[in-house]
Amino acid sequence: MHIAQQGASQIVGQVLGGRNLNQALAEFLRRHAGLTPQQRAIVQDLSYGTLRSYGQLVRVLDQLLLKPMKDAQLRYLLLVALHQLQVGKSAPHAVVDHAVRAARMRNAAASGLVNAVLRNFLRQREALLAQASISDEGRFSYPQWWVDALRRQYGERAEAILLAGNQHPPMTLRVNQRRLAPTDYLTLLAQHDIAATLIEPAALLLARPVAVDKLPGFFDGLVSVQDAGAQYAAPLLDAQAGMRVLDACAAPGGKSAHLLERADVELVALDLDAERLQRVDENMRRLQLKATLRVGDASRPEDWWDGKPFDRILADVPCSASGVVRRHPDIKWLRRSEDIAGFAAQQARILEALWHLLARGGKLLYATCSVFEQENQQVIQAFLRQHAAARSLPLPAALPDAGHLAPDDQHDGFFYALLQKSE
Repeated sequence: MHIAQQGASQIVGQVLGGRNLNQALAEFLRRHAGLTPQQRAIVQDLSYGTLRSYGQLVRVLDQLLLKPMKDAQLRYLLLVALHQLQVGKSAPHAVVDHAVRAARMRNAAASGLVNAVLRNFLRQREALLAQASISDEGRFSYPQWWVDALRRQYGERAEAILLAGNQHPPMTLRVNQRRLAPTDYLTLLAQHDIAATLIEPAALLLARPVAVDKLPGFFDGLVSVQDAGAQYAAPLLDAQAGMRVLDACAAPGGKSAHLLERADVELVALDLDAERLQRVDENMRRLQLKATLRVGDASRPEDWWDGKPFDRILADVPCSASGVVRRHPDIKWLRRSEDIAGFAAQQARILEALWHLLARGGKLLYATCSVFEQENQQVIQAFLRQHAAARSLPLPAALPDAGHLAPDDQHDGFFYALLQKSE
């Protein structure tokens, strides 16, 4: 266990230093290829969990320390161990003993401090957690600017959104309806003792996550993993057979594949990152679908567009990813309040550029996985004021909150706006 604690503390430290969590975790696992599958899973779980609860953990630790700790790596080790003592399944004494062992391997003199801090936490747990929860950052484990922004936008609903972002994410499947109906695949799952529920829009919510190699027919293209909220995009765009369609920020390809599963369209999948576009190609091959893949910047069509207008455009634009923080808890601590304005400006540039590629009468679906209105309604409202030929189309009842889909136990947070160009 001490190896996993050490690994998680290194990864947490790198993330808080500005590095992407997935990259830090992948590099650690490459450098420690000898870890068992169980050890690898524990490292990942501790890294993600510590970052989800970082705001609370910091305030608990600061109460336990008599003076600031100069050894940053030792501080991260204590944060990981505190998280483990709160939510882990291991016996408390084992967590403490292994953390002491991990500390001794780094600095023998520090092992006594680690032992004292963790045992004091066990003795004073309830009082420490209560004190930590007095501040918003300690209660919700988000930066204060994030909490304030959601309160201004959502009012009383902000708390539910914040708490949802700290939960373990659901695992949801999208059935390839070219191959079989969702209800048929639900029966197939039951035959493999995998419990699932059919939810809107025809997504299958698993009772508990499973590895994809356990999903029947996954490698044969019967099913894909895709959040239920993301599965709204293709039906909203309503692309019909024979239409020319652009997925402007396509990687990793889930929405592109969904569009092709629904209709025989001429699809162009564009992405700025050639390496990420390779994942789109892999998804297409697995699902036995065909698309034209192009590397390019959606805000600079002159570099890649062939001049033929598109009947439908999906603009799933880069954003703060604030609606998917439970899948990427590093986002909470890497984002800054000023970043949101930068994303909004980039989104406006992309929307403006893509609009000129849309055929008359065509539809463009603007999508983000953000919960901040600055990246959502404000971008769309500004665009509509500047383009008389654009009108906003009504959305289905499942998206009642001006296009917002707040994160909950069934899906992540998304925003959709459907625009049509006049004839």
